Amino acid sequence: MAKYLNPKIDLTFKKVFGEHPNLVKSLLNALLPLPEGMEIVNVEYLTNETVPDNPGKKLSIVDVRCTDNYGRGFIVEMQSLWNGEFFSRTLFNAAAMYSKQLDKGTSFERLREVYALALVNDNAFKYDGDSGYIQEFYIANKNHPDDIRKELALIFVELPKYKPVDRGSRAIKELWLRFLTEIDEATKSVDKVLTDNPEISEALEIVERSAYSDGDLYKYNDYRLEIITQRNAMKNEREDGYAEGEAKGIEKGRAEGRAEGAKQQAIETARRMKTKGLDLDTISDFTGLTPDEIAKI
Repeated sequence: MAKYLNPKIDLTFKKVFGEHPNLVKSLLNALLPLPEGMEIVNVEYLTNETVPDNPGKKLSIVDVRCTDNYGRGFIVEMQSLWNGEFFSRTLFNAAAMYSKQLDKGTSFERLREVYALALVNDNAFKYDGDSGYIQEFYIANKNHPDDIRKELALIFVELPKYKPVDRGSRAIKELWLRFLTEIDEATKSVDKVLTDNPEISEALEIVERSAYSDGDLYKYNDYRLEIITQRNAMKNEREDGYAEGEAKGIEKGRAEGRAEGAKQQAIETARRMKTKGLDLDTISDFTGLTPDEIAKI
């Protein structure tokens, strides 16, 4: 029987980062590009607000929402499957948290930054070359690229693209990424570098199978199976769409080829009819070419 559960599954992710402020604080400080000297000191959880329907069905995203000692807002998402609409959803949630500050009587000049950290267990972005596993999105001036506004920051971490360069590194960023990418049901033993860190060690205890009831494990397995089902369905949909598009492309090419061939044959027929002295209207009626087209032959 497996010792650990996968921390990327809804049930375990929420227990690790949605119930332990010290751990979500550590994760945010490790992965977010916060200004120097502005690290998070403490966090306070917020109740989840209404969000739009999840395009990947409700089983592929979980949210943790909190604020820090500077009044900044943070959203942490685990996206098990990627869909292009997830970017819009992440932006919507960050913008909603930003504007929500006004409901509390905050004036515009006192609005604080909002960071959305999306951990994606999928390949989300198809950039050319090696663009890394972290993608950062801000508001920028197209004519002045150096003018970047960071009131809204969307940070996407593509977990499958992460590969540890130094497995002996004790940097907390590397340790959290290794925890999220290496720990699952197949884990037999854990690298001492991970267990030596008190925060990672605490997170490991939280995802130990023995800490969950039979009911919890049923929910865990049900979620995991649904993710596999959705992933296969999305894969088949992409493959079917590609095959259909390829077939349509081939048929379009054939149709265009047939039309071009017919046009050339009409031109050749018109040329022969002109040499026999037939008038343009007669040639046009016979070939389907316009008098102007025939005159140019």
